[in-house]
Amino acid sequence: MVTAMIENLDVLFKQISHGVYVIGVSDGTHKNAFTAAWVMQVSFNPPLLAISINPDNYSYSLLKAGGVCSVNVLGQYQYALAEHFGRSAADKMEGYKWIQDKTGAPILSESLAYFDCQISHWTEAGDHKIAVCSVISAAKFNDGKPLLYQQTGNMDGSKALYK
Repeated sequence: MVTAMIENLDVLFKQISHGVYVIGVSDGTHKNAFTAAWVMQVSFNPPLLAISINPDNYSYSLLKAGGVCSVNVLGQYQYALAEHFGRSAADKMEGYKWIQDKTGAPILSESLAYFDCQISHWTEAGDHKIAVCSVISAAKFNDGKPLLYQQTGNMDGSKALYK
């Protein structure tokens, strides 16, 4: 299959509205967190979310092994958090307050809200994997408007990935 060259695809994809999240993962022993923008609700009953993740990332191995995660909604004023958790670093969780709920996944207490999830199933999606997650519990922490992916510019370096 040949993909046609589309001008400014990186700009056009940012017109699709979606938020920016910190995903907390754990395999029961190790914990990590990463920034994600490809998260969406996929069912009302049961409540399900879908998360897209690159299988080359360290967090993928923890998510796959542990089968649990938290989806932490970032506010518009939390761009620095999105940038911080978008980097690879051995100690990037230090200095932040993490709590746990039912699944044991790390939850970022300074987020607007969180969803505590257990993986239901996986599916392939090009260069990423999609984890479909059952929402086990959820709560609101803080007031504010969610940070949108469009507001992050080229923070994730995605402009270079469109060919």
